[in-house]
Amino acid sequence: MATPSADTRTVAITGASGMIGSALTVQLRSEGFSICPLPHSRPLDPATLEGLDAIVHLAGAPIAQRWTSSTKREIRDSRINGTSALARAVASLTHKPRVVISGSAIGYYGNRGDEQLDERSAPGQDFLAQVCREWEAATQPMTDAGVRVAHIRTGIVLSRHGGALAKLLTPFQLGAGGPIGSGTQWMSWISLHDQVRAMRHIMNTDAITGAVNLTAPEAVRNVDFAHALGRALHRPSIVPVPAFALELLFGEMARATILAGQRVAPGVLLQSGFAFDDPTLERALVRELEFVN
Repeated sequence: MATPSADTRTVAITGASGMIGSALTVQLRSEGFSICPLPHSRPLDPATLEGLDAIVHLAGAPIAQRWTSSTKREIRDSRINGTSALARAVASLTHKPRVVISGSAIGYYGNRGDEQLDERSAPGQDFLAQVCREWEAATQPMTDAGVRVAHIRTGIVLSRHGGALAKLLTPFQLGAGGPIGSGTQWMSWISLHDQVRAMRHIMNTDAITGAVNLTAPEAVRNVDFAHALGRALHRPSIVPVPAFALELLFGEMARATILAGQRVAPGVLLQSGFAFDDPTLERALVRELEFVN
C-alpha cells in the first residue's frame, strides 16, 4: 500500500465495517477524505500509518454475548492488545497523525444507580470498567509521543441498522415490547447521527483530549425508553422482560450491561461547543424510525 502524503486528508479506521465505523466512513468520504481501513487480525505495519491526518480506533470483540472465561479474555485482549500495538506503531512514526480517536465506553463507570456522571467521575470496579481503564491506558505511548488522543466513552448508540435499537424493533413491532427488569436503570444513549458528528467535532477541535463521553444530554430510565419506543412505533410497550430470564440467558453480561445503568452527561462535548441535532430521545427515534413505520 502506498504511504499517503501529509496533505492527502487520509483517515485510518479500525473496525471500519462495524455500525459506527461504516457510518463514519460514509461521512468522511462525503467530505473528501480517503479512508484506509486497518485490519486488526494481522500484525500492524507502521509504514501504513505514515502521514495520516487522523486515526480512529474502534476495533474490539462483541460485548453482547454470554461471558465465559474465554469470551472475557477475547473482549479484553482484542481491545488492550490491539490498542497497545497501534500505540507503539504511532509513537514510532516520523509523520504522526494530528489526532487519534480511540474507542472506550461508558462501561468505564460501572453500575452507578442514580449518580450523575461526567468525565471527571471515578471508574467502576466491575469487569467492563477494568477493561475500559486498561483500554484507555494502552494509548499512553501515543500521548507520550505528543499525539493528541481522545478516548470516546460511547453510550448506547441508536440506529435501526444495528445495536440495541435494531434488536428491540421486532418485539416492539409485534406488541411484545416493554421495560427490562425493574425498568429503573438509566440508559445513556446517543443517535448514530450525533455519534458521527461528535467524532468529527473531536477531530476538528484541537483542545479536546482525554476522555469524552459520547452520550446525549439527557439520559432516560429504561421504562421511559420503552414507552418512547412504543409511541414512536404506535405499539404498546407494557410487556416486561423479567430480569431472571436475562440472567439465565446471559449471566454476568446481563447483570453488568442490560440490567445495569449509568447516568452519563457529555460534559466535554457541551463545554467545547458541540450542539446535538438529536438532544432528545423522541427526536432521535423520529430520525431512526422514519422509514420503519
